[in-house]
Amino acid sequence: MLDQNPDRLLHVLSETVLATVRRDSADLTARQLAVFLTSYLAKGPHTVRGLAAELNVSKPAITRALDRLGKLGLTRRATDPFDRRSVHVQQTPAGQTYLRDLKAAMSAAAGGAETQAAATAQAAVA
Repeated sequence: MLDQNPDRLLHVLSETVLATVRRDSADLTARQLAVFLTSYLAKGPHTVRGLAAELNVSKPAITRALDRLGKLGLTRRATDPFDRRSVHVQQTPAGQTYLRDLKAAMSAAAGGAETQAAATAQAAVA
């Protein structure tokens, strides 16, 4: 299990972000990533209004993020069949792949952080 030390957590975050930037795919902004992760990790269904409330940002900001995520194929919007005024944010196969790749990058970064921590601990004992 990864130590909760802030320096190690920042290392994992940094390595994860670098791995996503180095991939041959589009980059997501922090807001787009927050909308994406909330849509995939938090129990749904998700709406623009609900995402805005959960992330404490405006509905237009969520709409812009969803526009970008939709263009990338990471999410899609579908009208609620029971309330046509409401739109649900749905997961996509491409989004599932992106999430799987993100998890793999984080796991690799966490493994690197643990190896680095073990080496530091051994050096301190020696």
